[in-house]
Amino acid sequence: MIADLITPVRAKAQLAALKLVTKLIPSPIPNTLLGAQSRFRLAEHMAHFGFKRVLLVTDDVLFKLGVISPIAEHLNELGVETVVYSGVTPDPGFGVVENGLEILRHNGCDAVLAIGGGSSIDAAKVLALAASNHKTPKQLVGILKARKRSLPLFVIPTTAGTGSEVTIGAVISDEVTHVKNLVIDPKVVPLAAALDPEITAGMPKSVTADTGIDALTHCLESWISDFSTPETEFYSGAGVKLIFKYLEQACENGQNYEARDAMALAANYGGLALNKTALGYVHAIAHQLGTQYGVPHGRANAIVLPHILELNRHSAQARMAALARLCDLATDTEADSEAADKLIQRVNALLAAMPIERAVQGIDEKHFSVMADAAMKEAHGTYAVPMYMNKKEIIGVMRTISKQTAR
Repeated sequence: MIADLITPVRAKAQLAALKLVTKLIPSPIPNTLLGAQSRFRLAEHMAHFGFKRVLLVTDDVLFKLGVISPIAEHLNELGVETVVYSGVTPDPGFGVVENGLEILRHNGCDAVLAIGGGSSIDAAKVLALAASNHKTPKQLVGILKARKRSLPLFVIPTTAGTGSEVTIGAVISDEVTHVKNLVIDPKVVPLAAALDPEITAGMPKSVTADTGIDALTHCLESWISDFSTPETEFYSGAGVKLIFKYLEQACENGQNYEARDAMALAANYGGLALNKTALGYVHAIAHQLGTQYGVPHGRANAIVLPHILELNRHSAQARMAALARLCDLATDTEADSEAADKLIQRVNALLAAMPIERAVQGIDEKHFSVMADAAMKEAHGTYAVPMYMNKKEIIGVMRTISKQTAR
């Protein structure tokens, strides 16, 4: 398998090149509007630019729930015509993006507004980039494949998890192979975003939990990354503290705007951090659970996270201990091993308190070899993890997950 050919030496060389790219190419930070009604202030912000017709990219559920109409109507009142594309599906494929691109071109839209979770935002990112560069979505897969900045892009996240409103990447699936493809380019970062607690208040508890753990995973993987810097630690550390304090509150009471605001910021911080540090094995393995068994991304992260923290207990012990102390889980006088234990215990306690189904329906050992190869291919030379896992170790994680499902 290709994954087996990625030697530690080659992976190290690839990581050195990636680190150089993240240093030399700045990641823009979008203008971010906070608080209740900020989605309407974003519409006013867009009207100031003089756009004539805006494509609203979303999914059919949000459209039918009536989430999109008030925003579209407000834009219309401000003199901006709108066209709605509600064809985004979970883990959108190239076809979803191409359909939206066709609608954009047919209607002569001069800007894009994404309203939704990570799927809608990622689809809109690739759509807007393809439109301005006159390329197909497939031609943009990889690192820095675009020459021109994307069509003006704005976003209103309806979940607090992915941090897609600030990240330099987008994930698009191949409908045939089901492989998740990365489009990585600072040009996809939106011009502005609205983090509006009113629009996330209607999220079910399960979605709040899943997306919240996705944000936590981003922050944790960024914190223990070998690419971690004081700047990324500023964001990832703050994100973890917010999640520890507010995720349970947001799940218990969706109308708690203080908790919703805090979780939106935590997801945002996680996105800013991973722009420089990338991800880790939690995501590499979780992506395979999504591809093979259709497990929603946040839930897949929640399933994998405890196992990867345990495996990294020694290789990332000092980093975990520092985070535990930052979160007031341990004191300076406690040994790193004790402090790291307390961080892991806190994460596990939070996971136990979440309404997250940890079983994976249909999980079968016959898939483990292919899944492990795919996880290694994704991680090796791409993620600056504290330690590389071999195929046997990855299969061991999946086997443990399988046993938990059987109980």
